[in-house]
Amino acid sequence: MSECILEVRHLSKSFGSHEVLRDIDFTVRSGDVTSIIGASGSGKSTLLRCINLLETPSGGSILYHGQDILSGALSEHSYRARVGMVFQSFNLFSNMSVLDNCCVGQVKVLKRERQEARERSLHYLDQVGMLPYVNARPRQLSGGQKQRVAIARALAMDPEVLLFDEPTSALDPEMVGEVLAVMRQLAEGGMTMLVVTHEMAFARDVSSHAVFMSDGVICEEGKPEELFGNPKQERTREFLSRFL
Repeated sequence: MSECILEVRHLSKSFGSHEVLRDIDFTVRSGDVTSIIGASGSGKSTLLRCINLLETPSGGSILYHGQDILSGALSEHSYRARVGMVFQSFNLFSNMSVLDNCCVGQVKVLKRERQEARERSLHYLDQVGMLPYVNARPRQLSGGQKQRVAIARALAMDPEVLLFDEPTSALDPEMVGEVLAVMRQLAEGGMTMLVVTHEMAFARDVSSHAVFMSDGVICEEGKPEELFGNPKQERTREFLSRFL
């Protein structure tokens, strides 16, 4: 069995009296592509933000190679360098070129030399098909191009796991395919990925594991062919019937 990278145990998150996540348990192993599906408001993005420490969980634990990251045993910067995130709104620096967007985190956080950061950035920009645009500013790019730059930037940090928070939801329909193609390529290359998505075909065909969330809890999880082909829970069947 492949190595366990992340373990989420009894995770909860509340905003005031509103409980968004309740008793969440799951495991991410090396090479897994885990898709988290569910209706808007079911807690999917909040879960991802808790895993990346952009939100502080109200309870439970998140173990990274057995270390509870909520205990402060590992610095947030060190942890986030290993568990990267790609956002739905790209989060590129508008005043920097594509190349500088990909270099800045490596230099500031990983303390890489500028030349090494540049070489790694060029490698990953080439991988996502954005090498011709290294000197462009984000405003000169389409949504799909911005998201591919964001993926290259995340990859250049050498993450062990990549978290994707609805990476295609801000894109025009014709640009969705180019981003999903890059993600499929990463999955085929063995990248460990945790993907919050409304793209059911990706979740069914590319994932190794699928998780269905509803009302802040995990209702059902398992192999995609089982969850999509023979869901056990009524809520899962009802949700999937709207998409498939």
